[in-house]
Amino acid sequence: MIDLSHTEKQIHYVTNFQDLISTPFSGEMNAICWNRQLTGDFSEITEKITLSGNITEIGQDELRELQLSEQGQLAREIILDDLKLLEAHGALPILNVISYYERDDAYPFFSTDVYSFHVDRSPVPVDTFLCTYYGTSSEILPNSQGRKKVFIPDIRDELKKRYHGAEEGFESFLSEHSFDLHYQANPDAHPISLGLGRLWRLAVDHPESKVPPCIHRAPKEKPGQNRLLLIC
Repeated sequence: MIDLSHTEKQIHYVTNFQDLISTPFSGEMNAICWNRQLTGDFSEITEKITLSGNITEIGQDELRELQLSEQGQLAREIILDDLKLLEAHGALPILNVISYYERDDAYPFFSTDVYSFHVDRSPVPVDTFLCTYYGTSSEILPNSQGRKKVFIPDIRDELKKRYHGAEEGFESFLSEHSFDLHYQANPDAHPISLGLGRLWRLAVDHPESKVPPCIHRAPKEKPGQNRLLLIC
């Protein structure tokens, strides 16, 4: 059994949506989870959607028009309720069926796609919300178990070789290419699966944030199993 005692100060669990959105991040706490067990067949929704690529966005009208079993209808109502709650909060949630994300191969030694542990950044105060309804779920990395890749000497030296500007512009180069958002897990790190059906709120790197941003990543998808993900 994995010891999760090191996450006690980082993750806060709530039992309703109001507490999810109103509980302030503080100290080491930068991830809040509405811990719930959902009913319904969410896999049926992924099977009934006509895919339009590796990522297919599902509009609410399209979701309502699906011909579903009773269990599928239960799943649909839960998703629609989640979308309504988030929209009323002022968020812009998106529901996706994901076969896979595009990989970043511009810098083979430093991937900046969503499979890499990273944090989100915003110029204005905002949070990241996400919920995996079906498929492999996203993961977070305790901040104490990761290190910014741009501070790892070998990686930093390699980046400097590819930077051709003035020395004072190097940090801007790292930011412009999102290198400074990515982390390397420690050898003894224990990433935490966010699970199915749980609605999460993660801290983002923005000017008014009082806590470290939450490090997270998309999982490697299982062959033949699409993910059903709400994110905003």
